[in-house]
Amino acid sequence: MLNQSFELDLMFQALADPARRSMVDRLCKGPASVSELAEPLAMSLPSVMQHLRVLETSGLVRSEKTGRVRTCRIEPAALTVAERWISERCTHWERSLDRLAEYLKANPGEPDAPTQLTEEDHD
Repeated sequence: MLNQSFELDLMFQALADPARRSMVDRLCKGPASVSELAEPLAMSLPSVMQHLRVLETSGLVRSEKTGRVRTCRIEPAALTVAERWISERCTHWERSLDRLAEYLKANPGEPDAPTQLTEEDHD
């Protein structure tokens, strides 16, 4: 679990930057060279390479060099891990909001009363 948490931290840190999100968006359409990824960005090629290293370290992107061209690809498995984590959070909050709706429906007009939180509510 700790390893997955570390991987998610790296992934979300990598996606926190708009330039890296732009690169990921582009790579979701298919492989691209570093120069193709750099083209729409207002930054130097060394800066683009630094951003790509962050994406590779996070596991979101992999690259390979053939001759003088470095081609980057999205790593779908990494996105699946993030999608699963987000889905689990959504399920948790949907259940919590459903319980709240049931309570409000069963107790119309009652003032808010303190409730006992379960261990599940703390996740």
